[in-house]
Amino acid sequence: MLEETGLAYEPHRIDILADESHDPAFLALNPNGKIPAIYDPSGTPLALFESGAILLYLADKTGQFISADPNTRYETIQWVMWQMGGVGPMFGQLGFFNKFAGKAYEDKRPRDRHATESARLLGVLDERLSGRDWVMGTDYSIADISLLGWVRNLIGFYEARELVGFDCFLHVQAWLDRGLARPAVQRGLQVTAA
Repeated sequence: MLEETGLAYEPHRIDILADESHDPAFLALNPNGKIPAIYDPSGTPLALFESGAILLYLADKTGQFISADPNTRYETIQWVMWQMGGVGPMFGQLGFFNKFAGKAYEDKRPRDRHATESARLLGVLDERLSGRDWVMGTDYSIADISLLGWVRNLIGFYEARELVGFDCFLHVQAWLDRGLARPAVQRGLQVTAA
């Protein structure tokens, strides 16, 4: 989002495996001890955590990636909340059971339950994208920004492409390709790779 808006920013890598998200300095920004968090020193300084809140703040601050029309605005927010309440938690749990410690669990029912629900969520997104370039239609928005990383990581980092039957979600595939081709997305991926 910061690359898309063109706002100046200074990234800070937080090594969650080294428990840096529980350092007092980070907890001052986010008492929940999770990433992401931002601190905006301009005007009245503000620290924010939770990706949805951060996206809404940056959209409002810049007037970009969210409509001023109240109905379209709330429809966009609805899709961001859908990502936060469903896609993020479900894809993350599937990642745990498919790639990390849960992979060794003999009982595959938790993994399969999360795979089934992740596939269902992909189906909801696929239906939404039918006949649309972006979640909100012709305009790229914070709804797309909130979802791109999760979908990318589900099939890449979490290695769950086959498990969720990703190749049958043709609209999601095309949307992901469009999103990843955006120059700002490519720049953002380089920031996190450093």
